[in-house]
Amino acid sequence: MSETNLHYHYVVPGDDFTRAGLASNAVKKILKQLGIEPETVRKLSISLYEGEINMVIHAGGGEIDVYIDDQKIVAVLVDKGPGIADIGLAMQEGWSTASEQVRGLGFGAGMGLPNMKKYSDELDIQSTVGIGTTVTLTVNIKNN
Repeated sequence: MSETNLHYHYVVPGDDFTRAGLASNAVKKILKQLGIEPETVRKLSISLYEGEINMVIHAGGGEIDVYIDDQKIVAVLVDKGPGIADIGLAMQEGWSTASEQVRGLGFGAGMGLPNMKKYSDELDIQSTVGIGTTVTLTVNIKNN
């Protein structure tokens, strides 16, 4: 891959599960076109999708900026939702504040943040109750 320095911006609409995943699918397509190796594409796609779903479920939507260079892919997810009161608790598999209605749709199992951590090389979560959350996830690009 040649010297790459790309930026993509996506708006994630809130409370619309039919459109959740559009950003992660678009980024997946871009990464494949750039010739990024499949495991890196898979890791980023899973992490980003989980973040998108969290924005839809908990925050009324948000915005995602994706930065790609020769070494890494960085996604910054920003919302103005209720914030995360206890990030440590939210990182526990199975813990969720999703409503019964959301769970009835097959979402809200409490795996979003744990999967984001599992499938990214770096994960940073900054959240303020009543203001919102910024999640920065990084996936390193393996050089072939």
